[in-house]
Amino acid sequence: MLLASATTLALVLAAAGCRSSEVFDGPDPLGGPPSLSPDVITLEAVIAAEASLIRAYQTAIGGASRAAAQRAELTTLLTQHQQHQAQLYARLVIPAGYAGRLGGRSGLGGRGASGGTASPQARGVPGSRPTGPAQLRAAERESAANLVRQLATAEPSLAQLFASIAACHATHVAALGG
Repeated sequence: MLLASATTLALVLAAAGCRSSEVFDGPDPLGGPPSLSPDVITLEAVIAAEASLIRAYQTAIGGASRAAAQRAELTTLLTQHQQHQAQLYARLVIPAGYAGRLGGRSGLGGRGASGGTASPQARGVPGSRPTGPAQLRAAERESAANLVRQLATAEPSLAQLFASIAACHATHVAALGG
């Protein structure tokens, strides 16, 4: 009801030649949702990159030729990526006007390139080579490097989280034989 009243008032003021932003201190109700902050955009990209790594690990674990010990090791690394993704989602705050935009937390706005996107092979793209330790190592290296690049522009607490995840990705490279 309050929103309807504000919208009605804004329409009346607009008809009188007065912009609603001249009357209200908050965001313009007719101006649409506000822009996402750079930290939110960066966080979305990092979440998308982490989702890409998760898919790569799931593809690798599903490989028929994996020994039980190798599957267990990959499953441990996959679990760590899932924990990273949960930590990143905990930091993500999306304004109300964007609620439907994320579509269920699996793919985020197509901005993964700046946050550590894995190669098509590492992402398990149909028709690509099977995902193995070499592809996972390359994806982990690339993701760690991309996260480190994000440190300079992220707010301190977000930079700390990115640094922690990048360090973990670097240890995954070593665990995968690199």
